[in-house]
Amino acid sequence: MSQKKIEQRVRAKATELLMEKGYISPVDLLVRMDRLTPKQVEDWRLKRIPYLERVAVGGLGKMNHILKTLKKFAQEQNLKPSTTVYKSGGKGPKKQLQFSKSGIPYMEEQYSTHYVRR
Repeated sequence: MSQKKIEQRVRAKATELLMEKGYISPVDLLVRMDRLTPKQVEDWRLKRIPYLERVAVGGLGKMNHILKTLKKFAQEQNLKPSTTVYKSGGKGPKKQLQFSKSGIPYMEEQYSTHYVRR
C-alpha cells in the first residue's frame, strides 16, 4: 500500500473513531485499519505477546508512517494529545505494556498517545 493510500485510510478511519468514541487511540486505529485484530490486542494485554509490533501487519516503516499521519491529522483537527498508560491485565502483577520491539520512549509515547476533543 502506498504512503498516499495509507494517509487516506488513516484519515478516514480516524474520523470514524472520533465520531464514535470522541477520541482516537493508535491501538483502536490499527485494529480499524486491519493491522491488528482484537484478539491480538487482548493477547498483548494479557502478556501473551511481548510487544504489539510483533503481531502488527506491515513493516516498522509503515507503522511509523501511520503514527505520524495520525499525529498530523490530530493537530489539523485541533485534538488534544493525552498520553495513556497501558498496564497488563489478567492474573499476577500489573506491568506496563510495551508497544515496540525497541522499547524506545519516543516510540512508546507515539503508540500510547490518545487524541481527544478539546
